[in-house]
Amino acid sequence: MQEKQIFNNKIALITGSSQGIGRAVAREFALKGAKVVINYPDNTEEKNAFKLLYDINSFGGEAICICANVSKEKEVTKLIDQIINKYNAIDILVNNAGIAPGKQLEEYEEEDFDRIFNTNVKSVFLVTKKVLHHMYKNNYGKIINTASQHAFSGWPGLTLYTASKGAIISFTRSLAREVGDKNINVNCVAPGGTYTNILKGVPEKLLEEVILSIPKKKLAEVKDIVPSYIFLALDENSHFHGQCISPNGGDVML
Repeated sequence: MQEKQIFNNKIALITGSSQGIGRAVAREFALKGAKVVINYPDNTEEKNAFKLLYDINSFGGEAICICANVSKEKEVTKLIDQIINKYNAIDILVNNAGIAPGKQLEEYEEEDFDRIFNTNVKSVFLVTKKVLHHMYKNNYGKIINTASQHAFSGWPGLTLYTASKGAIISFTRSLAREVGDKNINVNCVAPGGTYTNILKGVPEKLLEEVILSIPKKKLAEVKDIVPSYIFLALDENSHFHGQCISPNGGDVML
């Protein structure tokens, strides 16, 4: 492994890390020496999760896979208990699990609202609550939540998704104030439009219009987003607290 081991022996849990941004973040933490917990929600993502595990093992990294639907408290409890039983700590938590089913507002049903907010927001509450206890005990922690630049700009057809991401930004700021006198940092990353599975089904014409509106004239690749997570997890950047970093090509300037 050629990477500098800047997270040597740190335990990093990344929820929703079987694909997309979460997968790339988990891989990068492992490259930089962290012991990574790959979380996936159910058997539909099991193959992707274990592909990442094998990838990490192939370059000498350490990781484990744990299946847990992080929108359900009992499964979150089992997830955290498994990690603590193995490592006795969770140093870095990346709340990344999320979904973005797109519809016009009048087409959404109550079930859609519950599913989106349970996955995107309730999971952040449940996992953070369970992890905080151990971070308090060890007097150390980095919590990084995945929001979205579209919480600021909006996105047609993704009203519930963008609303849920706005809730995550607010959650981040309030929790940062709660834990400000402890050795725990709470921040979030709000990526702009990024080439992941979330963009599947978005009309090509709409994507073209979005790209033209971005000063950089392009959507992000996953590799463009990952450095923000690494930055916020570094001890030397601990004065970043309650902040929202938004790698978005200049689409929204915060």
